[in-house]
Amino acid sequence: MDLVDKMDENEWNYHGEGNKSLVVSHVQMSRVLRLLKYSSEDAENAPQTTEETFRQMENIVDFSNNVMSPLLGDKFVHSGEVVKLPLEFVRQLSIKVQHHRPAWRCDKVMDIYSGAALCLPNLTTPSIPTHNPPLCVEIKPKCGFLPSPEHVSKDIKTKVCRHCMHQRYKVASGKWKRKSLYCPLDLFSGNRQRMYFAIKHLIEEPQNNFKIFKGGKCIHGDRDEMLSVSSLLQKLRPYFSCGNGRSKTVLHDFIQVLVDSLLSSDEEGDEGVERRLEGRMVCEASLCSTEFLRTDPQPLPRDSVLGRILQVQLLDSLDIEGLLPLYRRVEQYLHHFPKERSRLQIDGPYDKAFLEKLQKCPAEDDGSIEYAVAKVQQYRVAMTAKDCSIMVTLVPRRDEEDGSERAAFSFSASILDLDPKPQDGVRRQQRLDHRVVSAYLRDDPGPSPPLYPECTLLIHPV
Repeated sequence: MDLVDKMDENEWNYHGEGNKSLVVSHVQMSRVLRLLKYSSEDAENAPQTTEETFRQMENIVDFSNNVMSPLLGDKFVHSGEVVKLPLEFVRQLSIKVQHHRPAWRCDKVMDIYSGAALCLPNLTTPSIPTHNPPLCVEIKPKCGFLPSPEHVSKDIKTKVCRHCMHQRYKVASGKWKRKSLYCPLDLFSGNRQRMYFAIKHLIEEPQNNFKIFKGGKCIHGDRDEMLSVSSLLQKLRPYFSCGNGRSKTVLHDFIQVLVDSLLSSDEEGDEGVERRLEGRMVCEASLCSTEFLRTDPQPLPRDSVLGRILQVQLLDSLDIEGLLPLYRRVEQYLHHFPKERSRLQIDGPYDKAFLEKLQKCPAEDDGSIEYAVAKVQQYRVAMTAKDCSIMVTLVPRRDEEDGSERAAFSFSASILDLDPKPQDGVRRQQRLDHRVVSAYLRDDPGPSPPLYPECTLLIHPV
């Protein structure tokens, strides 16, 4: 894409940021630029060369194009392209966006030395004329299943999902003031009632797992863009004014549209994700009614956005505990034969051969280094799917076929944040897993009562 005529920092606005990158959006073009970040301790000196930074960016695009896109589906993935920006433009842009950044994100600074950026479509501003600005909802769903009992040392891991355990750890460590009641297993259950309450809990306590954009502007999200639920519903009411306009109706209709979009599948007779997860889709920490949890799971349509993500997450078949011996085998081998790192594609290139090795991994351990590498790579890919984001774009329209106007939307879903996880991240995950589980067991107050014990939810079409 030609950005030569768009190199005026005044035409770009702060859009958001994650742990490793910062995003700016253009005021007219439906495009965003994603720039890397690094520790503020490295503000005076770049932590890596320009060539290394461009290689890192190209690795992200290759991994998205050649690995995640075939696994998740081309229709959901936008890989973007690497572009080189004038350094003066980048420096001025860094100055401009600095005062828009959340204080808790300022421990890292934007890369102003390489000029490398990733150019992507701005999914919050689809170029479709509408009577109301489009809505866009960003969800970070997290892991949607419990590990198999045969690979874990603590029984609690087969009863309480990692996200719910991690919530207590984050609150205790001061990262969040309040615990979110959201449970990923409810969202991935395929049960519309459980999915309803999962989204409702995300709205009530979004943390950094849920954001709502209106006309490209974030109106509800993490610490710095947090509306009360009643204030949020006021902003959503124009989209659902065909009903009685009551807040409960607006909330119900909004969530139903999201559930529809997350379950939408283009395949007729979609049988859903396989039943090998039976018994591993219910979390004891979920506050849904036990009546909902006892309901037979309705498998996610395999071709839905949640179904595709869950299938990639399931590449982690061993849990971090079962994977660790194989990871040690790889590390010991590379210690003795460091030149083999390239042949085994430990750090890429992320091409078709990489994906083929990952997909053709034998079912049983044959003791080979190739088997161990393939299982570690499967785990890394699964971790990317566990940490990805879903962007649901809702474009309002009117349905008048039945003679009465009712709220309706055209919707599309995309999957973002598909960077490859580093090889040395396996060790960090093992240490974090130990800390999270140990803290949960130490502070476990016992099972919680259901939040909605007498509630029956009736689902009506929107």
